[in-house]
Amino acid sequence: MARKFISEHRSGCPVSVSLEALGDRWPLLIVRGMVVRGYRTFREFQHAGEGIASNILADRLRRLEAAGILTTELAFEDGRCAHYPLTAKGIALAPVLLDLLVWGARHEETGAPCAVIARMEQNRDAVLAEAYRRWAVRDPTPLIPPFNSAHVPPGNTAEARGTTTAERSPKAKSSPNPKSSPKGKSKP
Repeated sequence: MARKFISEHRSGCPVSVSLEALGDRWPLLIVRGMVVRGYRTFREFQHAGEGIASNILADRLRRLEAAGILTTELAFEDGRCAHYPLTAKGIALAPVLLDLLVWGARHEETGAPCAVIARMEQNRDAVLAEAYRRWAVRDPTPLIPPFNSAHVPPGNTAEARGTTTAERSPKAKSSPNPKSSPKGKSKP
């Protein structure tokens, strides 16, 4: 879909423009909470286990609304409580989230059970269809359970999935000489 280049963006690259719309990790984690966990309220996002401060959460919800990724509605049951449903533009991030989830579980140590990730990867189309269905009918039932980030179960490491630390991290294997300073001069 060709669109006119908007000069307010740093570049015309779609990846760059997308990252500008999202800003930092929080908007994507908020959308993840909506798509995967069925979160709809400020309180649910705040207690999601990510440790987001309330002022940051409020700001990112405003940014997501300004970007057209979600809307704000007063809750039917309690007019004092706001619900944040995704827009069509927001739910269109579901494939990106699924791919990030699978990529992260494959290449990093996570709390995600290997079997759950394998099923999601093997049944990608069905998982996405279910995410879209839940969005269309506003079903807040979690698509997958929360992952415990504090503990990685035995056998649930990237190594157990067949990748090594060296494959996951391109960092140099040699460590700097502890007796020399960063400029190469010896310490006294």
